[in-house]
Amino acid sequence: MAQCLGQVFSKDKTFRPRKRFEPGTQRFELYKRAQASLKSGLDLRKVVQLPDGENINDWIAVHVVDFFNRINLIYGTVSEFCTEKSCPIMSGGPRYEYRWQDGDQYKRPTKLPALIYMNLLMNWIESLINNEDIFPTRESLFPRTFSRCVKRY
Repeated sequence: MAQCLGQVFSKDKTFRPRKRFEPGTQRFELYKRAQASLKSGLDLRKVVQLPDGENINDWIAVHVVDFFNRINLIYGTVSEFCTEKSCPIMSGGPRYEYRWQDGDQYKRPTKLPALIYMNLLMNWIESLINNEDIFPTRESLFPRTFSRCVKRY
């Protein structure tokens, strides 16, 4: 099992998280602190608690990006087994079916194979994270709508 996980998260793989924090920045330091907290135990209340003196928006942004990167890694391994043929509909079990609507290519809720749905979803989330107007990468001010935007999406 450990060997299998080692292969999944190998740095030699072509599938890796896309968003990184630049070393030497405040967000990189927050990211390192969050990683250390996660490795030290499973008290989630302590792990997500805002450190003293830190900006809440920076802390939220670090966790959003880290969560996306982790989900992206998991998705990368699952996508090898979920093809358009084996997963013809994006569903959450037998009772829930997800449909894609983006206002551009898919103007109405559209039934899609899980692989296509997830690719569209991950690309959409990545575009939000890479949008400097929503997630500034430098030590600049977050937009006033940042908190609302993160909650909404």
